[in-house]
Amino acid sequence: MEQEMSKRFCQSCGMPMEADGDFGTNEDGSRNEDYCCYCHQNGAFTNPDMTMEDMIGFNLKFNEENGHPMGTQEEAQAMMKQWFPTLKRWAHS
Repeated sequence: MEQEMSKRFCQSCGMPMEADGDFGTNEDGSRNEDYCCYCHQNGAFTNPDMTMEDMIGFNLKFNEENGHPMGTQEEAQAMMKQWFPTLKRWAHS
C-alpha cells in the first residue's frame, strides 16, 4: 500500500512516472516532479491549448490502440472523468 501511495502520476495526462526519462523538464532543464516528458518540456506544456476533454480523448485513443490497458472504453472514460478533475492541471477547470 505504501508503495502505491508514493507512485507519481503526471498531473496532466495521468501517466505513471517511474523512470527519470518519464518526467518533464523545467525551464532550467531540471526535472519537473508534476508533469511527464510528453506533457511538459522546458517549463511549458507541449500542448498549451489542450482541454481536459481533449486529454481524455487522447487517452481513450491510446487505450484502444494498446489493447485496453485501462479497461473498456466506457470504463476508461468514466474513470478519467472522475480522476482528471483532481489532477493539478485540470483542478481549476
